[in-house]
Amino acid sequence: MPVDHYENFPVASLLLPRRLRRPIETIYRFARSADDIADEGDASDAARLRGLADYRAELDRITRGHDPATPAFRELALAIDEWRLPVQLFRDLLDAFAQDVVKKRYADYPELFDYCRRSANPIGRLVLHLAGKASNANLRCSDCICTALQLINFWQDIAIDWGKDRVYLPRTDLDAFGISETQIAAGHWTPEWAALLAFESARTHALMTEGTPLIKQLPGRLGWEIRLTVQGGLRVLERIRLVRGDVFGERPRLGPVDWLRIGGRALLM
Repeated sequence: MPVDHYENFPVASLLLPRRLRRPIETIYRFARSADDIADEGDASDAARLRGLADYRAELDRITRGHDPATPAFRELALAIDEWRLPVQLFRDLLDAFAQDVVKKRYADYPELFDYCRRSANPIGRLVLHLAGKASNANLRCSDCICTALQLINFWQDIAIDWGKDRVYLPRTDLDAFGISETQIAAGHWTPEWAALLAFESARTHALMTEGTPLIKQLPGRLGWEIRLTVQGGLRVLERIRLVRGDVFGERPRLGPVDWLRIGGRALLM
């Protein structure tokens, strides 16, 4: 399960407690490689769905206590057993990736929110299980942060996703601001477009803020990892606002100066 991708946010960084790095890396490899099946290369939709079905079959073997059929899943099986991780969270990820293969548009925000529930939230929930901090309150805060991070990725990748025939901006929001898909295809910025991205950014910022009490519940290095992750997401939103939503010319991304700013802000949380 290879991993070779640019990421905005730290994954299994040196800030994490040493004992959690290996299981988190294992979870990330599973998620990243399954996402690649759904997203990368030129495979047909049927082939992508078959690949994800193979992953689902491996999870079924693990659940039944059988050895995985492929070596790549043996380490995942060990992590699930050692840390008593809920297998349903891995299945949720696969469901979301399979949905990405066949579903290219979202009618409204609740529909998009439900996709994020399965595509993003399981990662945060798994980390809380690893840390022994999976209380109901913590899980709710983690869901807010993870969904916000997923939405931020959508807003910065609008042009990239259009190249894959995907539009994550809800249809109700596009209609409310008078935006057509033709405008997205042309990469045409207008004041109406700026207003739409400002609306989406503000809603996402509020969601991220709703999740920040989690920071106070996580000890030591893990707490600092979450601080940096939250501030990284907020900085991308800030960059989108600075260009008034014009994400067509250049994808908003974080550089060394941004990370210095993020580190300073994390100290003040």
